[in-house]
Amino acid sequence: MNLEPVIGLEVHAQLKTKTKIFCACSTAFGAPPNTHTCPVCLGMPGVLPVLNKKVVEYALRMALATNCRISRESRFARKNYFYPDLPKGYQISQYELPIAEHGFVDVDVNGSLHRIGITRIHMEEDAGKLGHDPQRPVSMVDFNRTGVPLIEIVSEPDLRSPGQAGAYLRQLRAIVRYLAICDGNLEEGSFRCDANVSIRPQGSQTLGIRTELKNLNSFKHVEKSLQYEISRQQEVLLEGGQIIQETRLWDPHKEKTASMRGKEEAHDYRYFPDPDLLPLVIDDGWIQRIKESLPELPDDKKKRFMAQYGLPSYDAELLTSDRELADYFENCVGLFSHPKQVSNWVMGALLGLLNTLGKPIDASPVSPENLARLLALVEDGVISGKIAKTVFDEMGQTGKPAKQIVEEKGLVQITDTDALADVVSDIISEHSKEVDAYKNGKTKLLGFFVGRVMQETKGKANPKLVNEILKRALG
Repeated sequence: MNLEPVIGLEVHAQLKTKTKIFCACSTAFGAPPNTHTCPVCLGMPGVLPVLNKKVVEYALRMALATNCRISRESRFARKNYFYPDLPKGYQISQYELPIAEHGFVDVDVNGSLHRIGITRIHMEEDAGKLGHDPQRPVSMVDFNRTGVPLIEIVSEPDLRSPGQAGAYLRQLRAIVRYLAICDGNLEEGSFRCDANVSIRPQGSQTLGIRTELKNLNSFKHVEKSLQYEISRQQEVLLEGGQIIQETRLWDPHKEKTASMRGKEEAHDYRYFPDPDLLPLVIDDGWIQRIKESLPELPDDKKKRFMAQYGLPSYDAELLTSDRELADYFENCVGLFSHPKQVSNWVMGALLGLLNTLGKPIDASPVSPENLARLLALVEDGVISGKIAKTVFDEMGQTGKPAKQIVEEKGLVQITDTDALADVVSDIISEHSKEVDAYKNGKTKLLGFFVGRVMQETKGKANPKLVNEILKRALG
């Protein structure tokens, strides 16, 4: 039996507002427990929520960026359930009338384009955070996160592989970061997702029994957990068993999922419209103003990079995956107009340096201006490409400009023909066997002689000039 996976993702993005969704408490991360709270977010009797307009604006930005149909009237509802981190005993969310529905995003997976439908986007408040004492049977709750604004983005079950799911998730993260509505930090939980996965015979239109995966705090964990769960379900079905509808937790250390709780039926949250909040009415003028304020989004920027700079698809996709990275590239190209060379250095040396330092692109010790000046030194023949890598490493450690490092370390490329001819002459006289072999047809030995010259000059010789002199000298 040929089986195929069916995957849907529920993504929660914490919005970058200064205050919570229904009160004036700060949303800043990392404050001492229970210091960013008030009677409203703690659910004290007699208080009334007031909707934060910025939350609605951010939700509209995401809806427009993902091609959703915006509801001119939407409603907040109370989602009723009991848990210690939910002080009111219900969560204010949206249910029957969300702010946006029926959108899509296109994702590129190994050069193949896939359109992933978005069922809905709705606004809601976050719950608090429980901490469990490892030594005692005690749990503590921090309500700082209670009332922090979220949007939930629910996909259609259109994903067919862990690779597609990872690409879709990366695309959503890129969009929220381009829009500046969420920082996309998976480790801090400001961008998180749950995955629903089931298996069915290939070609069938009937969905199988699904499991929900939680504790997915990185792209790698999402893909690995899905791959494991797909294999587990396939094995169960092929052995004649049945899948149980349940919630499962991903264990990143054991790299396997484990049952968390059974979920025989959908939980009855007893939704009803929140009586303290009026219906939200959005007029066309507001939508138009937000549409006009949207930045260039990742897909559009990728297409422009390919058309304007002649970059291959891989380069353009990587460079536009992060707004700050794309800005860095364009700032550098504005000063050194060789896009492919800049792309190679940014994707290779620069990202390698930042990965080693554990720093984001906007904290790079090598500025776009300094990288452009380094590449100009290579272009002008002042230093070789090999020396440039040494200079770049020094720039990364010290923050000094390339020209200063070249001057301080005496790294200026040797372009004196007579001086290089003397070095070539000495090397040829020391390697008579290799010279004879070269003259007898082993022309690949030219690389050996070039290497010896570069070694003798400590990498400072102009490689092009060295090749010309060697070919003349070797006949």
